[in-house]
Order: sequence, then structure tokens, then C-alpha cells
Amino acid sequence: MKNTLSAVIGIMCLAFLSTGTAVAQVLPAQTDIEALKKSAPKVYIDCGMCDIEYIKTEITFVNYVRDRKEADVHVLITTQSTGSGGREYTLHFSGQNGSAGLDDTIKYFSNQTDTDDDVRKGLVKSIKMGLMTYVARTPIAGRINVSYTEEKKPQAAVDKWNSWVFNLSGKGYFNGEKSYKSSSFGGNFSANRVTPDIKIKLGLSASYDNNRFEYGDMVIKSNQESYSFSGLVVKSLDEHWSVGGYLSASSSTYGNIRFDLSPAPAVEYNIFPYSQSTRRQLRILYKMGFRTVRYREETIYLKTRETLWGESLSLSLDIKEKWGSISASLSGSHYFHDFSKNNLNAFGTVQLNLFKGLNAFVLGGGSRIRDQMALVKGIASLEEIILRRRQLETGYSYFFMFGLSYTFGSIYTNVVNPRFGSTGGGMSIIIN
Repeated sequence: MKNTLSAVIGIMCLAFLSTGTAVAQVLPAQTDIEALKKSAPKVYIDCGMCDIEYIKTEITFVNYVRDRKEADVHVLITTQSTGSGGREYTLHFSGQNGSAGLDDTIKYFSNQTDTDDDVRKGLVKSIKMGLMTYVARTPIAGRINVSYTEEKKPQAAVDKWNSWVFNLSGKGYFNGEKSYKSSSFGGNFSANRVTPDIKIKLGLSASYDNNRFEYGDMVIKSNQESYSFSGLVVKSLDEHWSVGGYLSASSSTYGNIRFDLSPAPAVEYNIFPYSQSTRRQLRILYKMGFRTVRYREETIYLKTRETLWGESLSLSLDIKEKWGSISASLSGSHYFHDFSKNNLNAFGTVQLNLFKGLNAFVLGGGSRIRDQMALVKGIASLEEIILRRRQLETGYSYFFMFGLSYTFGSIYTNVVNPRFGSTGGGMSIIIN
């Protein structure tokens, strides 16, 4: 009996000890993940068009920070359009702090028919791939599983459209109140063919706007219509040179243009290789051609039609880096028959990450205008001026905008909470 009781007690003790051991093995596994997460790479996603909350929800094995200087990995995502109507996303992974010197670049391509959900899933997959270089050097790598799905051997694709992509769209808009009514209609058609060697872009557009104002017994109506065709053909010569030509045709009630046809051959040189175009470009473009114009009404130069020869030169700069971005352009043009008939345009935008939490942007542009050849002879009426139904003489135009933002507090931004939408910033909204 004693032996039997001892055996039962021994079995119970072993069971208790084994259960205790099992608990000891499970609990640390549950709590260790938090400790592992603290050692995971800190990541800063630099992408203005990305669904950041979705990325945080799908990629949980890193820490997200709101300041680039706190990050171990700076992910800069830049885009440009593809010939098929989709987009090329270039993901630049730059190692910082403890990951300095580890840099990589991955490309992801979306199709024109992809939904927003398709695009964000593709981006998340590419981001995961790029982060593996950094995650592999941290303890949390032990929690990562890598799988491979073998796909069937792809067969040679046959493109019955020969790289041509077409788009047709139309729109209508209506709004109004008791004393005001407005309506507009428009349509666009485009045909594009883009390959590494040649780029063809053709477009047609039309728009019609109607406004009606009532003030007492007075009724004021304003109508505008415009039509345009644009064509571009570019041949790639090498990593820096391109040649091609423009062709445009237009008609506009606002611009006093009954018909305007403008062909212009052009040549372009990019100081940086075109393969780096998503991050930096410095392009010099020269065009020379003529305009044959028929005006709706006689101009201030007593013309109802004329042919104008001219040339233009433009310089464009685009840079996107971890510290921010710069986009600027300077262009000038003139007519050969009278060099005083010229135009000078400047535009620039700068966005800077100055230091921890402080960001600034400046945006502005202006034009020196001396080539308004289509101005209507005579004095514009008050209605035409107020409603902008007629182009007026001016020597310049400009705009300017600037801003600052400063963020401080916790460096981590891992948590996603979509409740009550995206309202916040200290503002209270009461729904009655």
C-alpha cells in the first residue's frame, strides 16, 4: 500500500514539475517578443503617397519612428509613370546609425488596372524584402520565416497592342443656389506608347463652362469653351541625350484663339543619367518652331491671323533625398520677328527636414510676360474682367507660399488606431 501511495505521489509530483516546466517555457516565449521588438530596427518611411497605416499593420517586426535621424533604416520611395499607364516605385533603403553603410534599391511596378489595394500589397511585399538586410542582423530575425513559392515557367508574352495604351474619359459637374448656377462638361482621350527607345504621347481634350448670376433684375451669363490637341515624340539616344518634337493645336474663347497650330522640334540633355530619374534630374531642353494663329477678334496689334517663329530654352531640376526635396525650373522664350516679345518663367519648391521634428517648405513662381500676341483690341467690360471671360494685358504674374511644422514627443509610431477616423490634432468634433 505504501509503495502504491508513494508511486502515485511521485507521478503527481512529476506531472506538476513537468507542467511547471512547460509553463516556464511558454511564458518567456510570450514575453520575449516584446524584448525582441525593442531590439528590432527603427524604420522611417519617407513616402507621401503611401498608406502608412496599412504598412504598419502588415509589417510588425520593426519599429517605426517619426524622425528620420532616429531611424536605423531610411526608406525613401519615389515614383514615375510607366508607358502602360502604371507607376514605377523605386524604394531606396539607406542604413543609418548602427546600420550605416548598408544601402539597397528595389523597384516595384504597378499596372494601370491595379486597384489601390493591389498597389499597397505590392509595396508592402517590396518593403519586406528590402528590410530583411537589416532585420537579419538583429535578434528578432529568429522569428522570421522565409518561404518560396515556385511559379510555372513564364511563356513569351505576345502584346497585340504593341505597347499602345489608350484612355477615354468624360466628366460633368453641376452646382448652384438661388442666385447662382454653374455647370461644366469635359472630355479627354489619350494614346501613349512608351518603350526604352521611343516615347509617343497623344492627347485630345475639350471643356465647356457655363455660369449664371442673378442680382435683382440683372442676369449675368458667362460661357467659356476650349479644345486642344497635344503630341510628343521622343527618341532616346543614350543615358543623357534625347531628340524629338512637339505638335499642338488649340482653340479658346478666353485666349481669343480660333485656331492655333504649333509644331516644334526639340533636343534635351540630362546632366544626370536617365536611369537615376526617380531621384535626381537636371534637364536642359531647347525647342524651335512656329505658330500659325487665327484669332476670334482683332488683336491690339491689328491682326486677325499671323505666323510667328520663335524658340525656347528651359532648365529643370528635381532632387529627392533623405533631407528633403528640391524642384525648380527656369524657362525663356521669344519670337524672332521682335525679340522684345518674350516670356520668362521661374518656379521652385523646396521641402527640408531641418532637424529633429522641424520641417519647412517654400513654394513660389513668377513670370515676366511680354508676348501676349492674342489680346483683343478694345476695352474689356466690367463683366468680362470680374468673370474672367477675357484675357487681360499684364506684364507679370506670381505666387508664393511657405510653411513650417514642428513635431515632438515619442519617437515611435507603431500603433495604428482607426477609431473615429483621422480627426485629431486637439480638435473636438461633436455630432448632433
